[in-house]
Amino acid sequence: MLKHILTVVLCGAGCLSAQADAPERKVENNNVIISERDPKVRIELPRSVQYVGADRWELYGIADCELQAFVEADAQKNVQRLYWVQFEAYLPSKPKLHHRYDSPQHATIGGLDFYVDTWTSTNDKKAAAGSDVEHIKALIHAKSYKMPAGMMYVRLVHLLDEQMRKELMFIYGEDLAPTGFTAADLKKGGRAYDQWPAIENGLVERATKNLRILPSKASLVAKQGQGVSLLAPRRATEFRMSRTRHEMIVDHARRLHQCVTDR
Repeated sequence: MLKHILTVVLCGAGCLSAQADAPERKVENNNVIISERDPKVRIELPRSVQYVGADRWELYGIADCELQAFVEADAQKNVQRLYWVQFEAYLPSKPKLHHRYDSPQHATIGGLDFYVDTWTSTNDKKAAAGSDVEHIKALIHAKSYKMPAGMMYVRLVHLLDEQMRKELMFIYGEDLAPTGFTAADLKKGGRAYDQWPAIENGLVERATKNLRILPSKASLVAKQGQGVSLLAPRRATEFRMSRTRHEMIVDHARRLHQCVTDR
């Protein structure tokens, strides 16, 4: 489920349910997320990011959703890069729901396997009421940041359980302006569609390098206490994709993007 931030921001009617719990995850030094459950990890982003905030609500009444937002922006608060981290789990009252992902593209970060999808988008598309896209846009606007006219995105999703009911999602976005192309240019049928494979590869590589996932300090101490030897953590990232599958991936990403804009 695609969604396109530790103070709760009330961003208009319907943006946050009055019954929603406060965000659980803690943020340190404006670039480190400490999660004590689902999963129990420490997530490190570049020191250059600016923390926007956190939000937590029931997504469409079916999932407990918490997102943390960070940006890199210039002095005028024009966003150049977006870092969106989301923790999501279907509610116990919805036992029949399960996440389904079919992207052939995968990446390994911190020993965890992630589904990978990419797409381009414009800022003028209206987000659906109650969607995670609406929530993150509201947080960004509340801090007076301005999104660029067009962006390119990578979505990384790790499923936490065998039942596929819990996920950790990371979305990384970049301003399209430096490429010289618009979102439409890089879509199938666009004037620069043949340039997308190289641009996409670079985007995915930067996304995975900018995300570091480590065991939380608590779990680290527990494992050491059990006599488990842990090597110094590294930003180990593996990206796997068949170039012959590129067109299928882009088509899938386009459908995924339509889903996001509809939400």
